[in-house]
Amino acid sequence: MHNSTVLPITAADRVLVEIRQAIVEGTIAAGSKISEPELAKRFTLSRAPLREALARLERCHLIERIPNAGARVVKLSPKGLISLYQLRETLEGMACRLAAENMSEAEIAQVRQLLDQHLSTQRVREGESYYQEAGDLDFHYKVIIGSKNPYLINILCDELYHLVRMYRVQLGMNGPRVSRAFDEHKAILNAIENRDAELADLLMRRHIAASRQNIEQRLNLNEEFS
Repeated sequence: MHNSTVLPITAADRVLVEIRQAIVEGTIAAGSKISEPELAKRFTLSRAPLREALARLERCHLIERIPNAGARVVKLSPKGLISLYQLRETLEGMACRLAAENMSEAEIAQVRQLLDQHLSTQRVREGESYYQEAGDLDFHYKVIIGSKNPYLINILCDELYHLVRMYRVQLGMNGPRVSRAFDEHKAILNAIENRDAELADLLMRRHIAASRQNIEQRLNLNEEFS
């Protein structure tokens, strides 16, 4: 996630941000073949910085290389979702446990203020939006940073962040799940504030498992009608 907040500097940085956003939001379709000449023309870029950007997108799992078939945007699949969210569930549970031990009172107060802001600025109670403005992941990001574990932060906030965002943007929350997810965030933060590391871990795992089930249902529906 760190990269998403840094202004692009080089040509490769600029095109990385633009292509990454297009993939995450589905403008470049999941599962579609990557054509370097088309992308070079579309983003007005020479081949060398384009290849550098594509290599970086491959490292954060948005692009995959298929033997004898070139590169393509990753597909959104139930199998891929389960693999990704199994890892999230374990690692974010651990991050939450560590956050309960390591977050300062000021950091916890900042996250509580963030949740209050989400409730006032996003249509959480109406079940219309939460994730769309990335507020959901802002919460997770702050908790992960609060773990103070640099390896967890690297895996969850850099390496896997945009793939998670891709699933959430294209198959994100709506309806009753929106307000439930918000309430789960509040319960997780309460456990962290009470320094109950075991409960914080358990609640985060349950929260991510519920999120996975919600997305999986939408994926299966999409497959039925495709």
